[in-house]
Amino acid sequence: MDIYKYLRKEKLPHIWCPGCGHGTILNSFVRAFDKSGLNQDKTVVISGIGCSGRATGYLNFDSLHTTHGRAIAFATGVKMANPELNVIVMTGDGDGAAIGGNHLIHAARRNIDLTVILFNNQIYGMTGGQFSPMTPEGANATTAPYGNIDRNFDLCQLTKAAGATFTARGATFNPRQLTNIIKKALLHKGFSFVESFTQCPVRYGKLNQTADPVDMLKLQKQKTADIKKWLQFSDEEKEIIYPLGVLNEEINPENEYTFRYQKIIEKTLEKGVL
Repeated sequence: MDIYKYLRKEKLPHIWCPGCGHGTILNSFVRAFDKSGLNQDKTVVISGIGCSGRATGYLNFDSLHTTHGRAIAFATGVKMANPELNVIVMTGDGDGAAIGGNHLIHAARRNIDLTVILFNNQIYGMTGGQFSPMTPEGANATTAPYGNIDRNFDLCQLTKAAGATFTARGATFNPRQLTNIIKKALLHKGFSFVESFTQCPVRYGKLNQTADPVDMLKLQKQKTADIKKWLQFSDEEKEIIYPLGVLNEEINPENEYTFRYQKIIEKTLEKGVL
């Protein structure tokens, strides 16, 4: 494949830190999109603020770089205005789970046809290393120098409970699996949520004695397992190991939000109200 077909070459090289995993996620997305067969000219990619927010600047798609936490709100507006578009959101654990958490929950509840890819580096990487809703309990951050006491979200469980019809998790240590997951998410009709673990050696790593990106990738591998293997674990093991792969998939295109909204428009037109 010609990867540069999907990139704005004039914007390269990127500004992500050495060892950051965000480029791996971007690479997996580009390869997944190429395999999906979707039309590049009928696709919009939207991001908010944070390290992940830079992704839209490097992608050769119609794109929006929006305000902090509002990427999903903008994406909802784009999809409602033109349901034929493929609408993709790239967000981070702060942008998507903290200030933008309410939008995440309600987009999942509505089951609107968006693909949300959340870059989970477990910290606010761009703004100084503050702890985020995804920072593990006990981990250090600039705003938790003695260890974080907040419980971190399991966003895949959260979005599934809210109503998402596709939830999945990948990690940058396994980009082939991540590519396959994103491809499935792109082709799913309904709200698709993909979380990807990504290493942040400059912020999270330095604060937690794992500043080597290779060591961080090894830790990802140790703390995760493919969903088929994970299901065989004991309850105690499941508490400390994250499952990777497609975790939930419900096929029901008629339950998608814009499909149901269009039915209301058609009924209204039949009655001559509009």
